[in-house]
Amino acid sequence: MNTTTHRALPWRRAATAVSALALAFGAATAATPSAAAATAPAATAPAATVSAGWNDYSCKPSAAHPRPVVLVHGTFGNSVDNWLALAPYLVARGYCVFSFDYGQLPGVPLFHGLGPVDKSAEQLSAYVDRVLTATGAPETDLVGHSQGGMMPRYYLKFLGGAAKVNALVGIAPDNHGTDVNGLTRLLDQYPGAKKYLDAFTPGLNDQIVGSDFLTRLNEGGDTVPGVRYTVIATKYDEVVTPYKSQFLNGPDVRNVLVQDLCPADFSGHLVIGLADRVAFHETANALDPAHATPTTCASR
Repeated sequence: MNTTTHRALPWRRAATAVSALALAFGAATAATPSAAAATAPAATAPAATVSAGWNDYSCKPSAAHPRPVVLVHGTFGNSVDNWLALAPYLVARGYCVFSFDYGQLPGVPLFHGLGPVDKSAEQLSAYVDRVLTATGAPETDLVGHSQGGMMPRYYLKFLGGAAKVNALVGIAPDNHGTDVNGLTRLLDQYPGAKKYLDAFTPGLNDQIVGSDFLTRLNEGGDTVPGVRYTVIATKYDEVVTPYKSQFLNGPDVRNVLVQDLCPADFSGHLVIGLADRVAFHETANALDPAHATPTTCASR
């Protein structure tokens, strides 16, 4: 297709801005062969995850852990790569664990969470129903990283999710948006950039501080009755900034800063969700507060 120079230039500038955002939002998440099998929520789970103990739809919750756990990946993540450490960690503790892909864009494999966040919440709603039907449980617990810790709040608030969810654990969630330490302000310097961002990666646009989506999500309060909320943050987060914007206000909220538990923890935005055992231990505590144990630098 032929384009004139003056029409192509804004697109190149927009692409540069989007690329910068992509890097900041975690495009460095590694793609593995098993991730190529990840499909839409209604599809069969990748065989690699079933053999690793999660996404096993024959799993029945135990009396000790009566609710299945649904893992919600972050922007540019997927149902496998985001959870290669946390899913087995929870399975080893006796949980039925499930994960799914959301926010897929046509022609973009492996990297998801890019579609409109409200539509992604609809995918979460359908997947929770699938998990509850398979397991026979009346409620689930949700654990999400980055966008995956924020997006479920739309499901809870607007799509009836509060009746089906006991707890939401957000690891480095962008609950009140982010400007990525000013990177998103660059969009104002590129004519047409915001238009392209909204047209091609609306999920990113929805997460910018002050977006219409976040304004609607947060008006009237951060929480809904009947759900326990836990936010696990790191002060070294370089993506969701300032890190305190991740915290929620309201009843049944626990905001956790990992450095308060382990001052030697230097995890950034990606590591806290992918490999941080302090965050993992706090996640386990949030899922089973009656049997919580102190979290330290030595927690495993």
